[in-house]
Amino acid sequence: MSLPRTLGELRQSPFSESILRTRRVRDELRGNLIEKLRHGGPIFPGIVGYDDTVVPQIVNAILSRHHFILLGLRGQAKSRILRALTTLLDPQMPYLTGCEIHDNPYAPICRQCRELVSQHADHAAIAYLTPEERYVEKLATPDVTIADLIGDIDPIKAARGGHQLSSELTVHYGLLPRANRGIFAINELPDLAGKIQVGLFNIMQEGDVQIKGYPIRLPLDLVLVFSANPEDYTARGKIITPLKDRIGSEVRTHYPATLEEGIAITAQEAWTQRNGYKLHIPKYVQEVIERIAFSAREDKKIDKRSGVSQRLPISCMENVISNAERRAIQHNERLVVPRVGDVYAAMPAITGKLELEYEGEMKGADNVGRELIRTAVAKTYDNVFKGTDMNQIVQWFDLGGEIQLEDTASASESLQGLRGIQGLMEKLVKLNVGPKDAPETQVSAAEFVLEGLHAHKRIGRNEDRVFTAGEKPPKVAEKNFEREDLPLRGKRPYN
Repeated sequence: MSLPRTLGELRQSPFSESILRTRRVRDELRGNLIEKLRHGGPIFPGIVGYDDTVVPQIVNAILSRHHFILLGLRGQAKSRILRALTTLLDPQMPYLTGCEIHDNPYAPICRQCRELVSQHADHAAIAYLTPEERYVEKLATPDVTIADLIGDIDPIKAARGGHQLSSELTVHYGLLPRANRGIFAINELPDLAGKIQVGLFNIMQEGDVQIKGYPIRLPLDLVLVFSANPEDYTARGKIITPLKDRIGSEVRTHYPATLEEGIAITAQEAWTQRNGYKLHIPKYVQEVIERIAFSAREDKKIDKRSGVSQRLPISCMENVISNAERRAIQHNERLVVPRVGDVYAAMPAITGKLELEYEGEMKGADNVGRELIRTAVAKTYDNVFKGTDMNQIVQWFDLGGEIQLEDTASASESLQGLRGIQGLMEKLVKLNVGPKDAPETQVSAAEFVLEGLHAHKRIGRNEDRVFTAGEKPPKVAEKNFEREDLPLRGKRPYN
């Protein structure tokens, strides 16, 4: 069925005057959300880990017809959630063709559209907005002005149209009017200067704005949503109290609560579909990468106020795959299987996302990153091999065995040396890896076992990735003292 293209056709369509006049954006979001709740299923597809915490609070805010703010540390999907609100908008929204503020055909608020309807009546042209076109987003920066948000006089428009500067037709509308009948989002709200935040008061409370220098008010139809980082309240700016008072709901976001949720987010967001090579990412590699972020969020050397973004494991995963891909290309291997050594090669994707405390700064970002990887490997190793006897492998190294596993070495070359380690290949059964699996898979699993033993300090490894016997604790020399105060024969040695 074709959509109505004139105001006359629109009057005869399901877009009735009574609905478009009375159903505001907040009512639209509420109505479509109620339908989603009735039919079941995810409210915001692609948002992982918030089903029992954040999403119910957002649902309550929308049902309450509130403007709301998402408050959380970096990398907690705040912007993604705000953009997902468009899924609760109608598929099509009619407006008067050419209107800068997407006026309601039945109740235009700008002078140009009122004159258009007056002149053409039912022949006035109608266009349509998609949900994505009804979402306007602005990143708050200190240089944002009231003119950017609300609007200002446009001398060029006045000159070209032959209008007086006092005419309403010379107005250049800002972002807020242009988001009319949609959703307006401001990211990093505390970065917006306090005097500019004041400009949001009227639209949030009275539902209108006043353009500079004009005695007219525009009763806009908007839903305002915001995002902010709690750290920004003191580091770069703050949300002024009257504005906070006008925000209906404050929703706190958080990092993934479980390892499984983190792995699911990373798998969803990381670019893993590479061209030309078959990719297999072992489960233990995924766990190691995710545990790096979990360990970093608990580490005292890392600033908790700044947080550790979920982008860390996502970027790390992409770098790990790229390092494994580079190795496969160099050795003409058809299967790409990441190893733990590739995680160490992905250090640039880790260190840049950590804000260090004083102790961390003294140790250096690279050393902190290596410690995080080692901790992640140890925890993942325990999860798989807890209670497994590895003495045979450790003894092989204690008797002088050593092996070098460079992250650039081919699978066939590395596998030949790994098979010589007594008892190693038999332990790979725990990882569901056997002798019939691809060499790339066997090498990755065997290296994980050795890295786990190294993480627990049972074997050693140097910077050239040469695995050797672990360092033995030095023996304490026995000290003999002669006790002269004992009434025995001669002098008694005392240990």
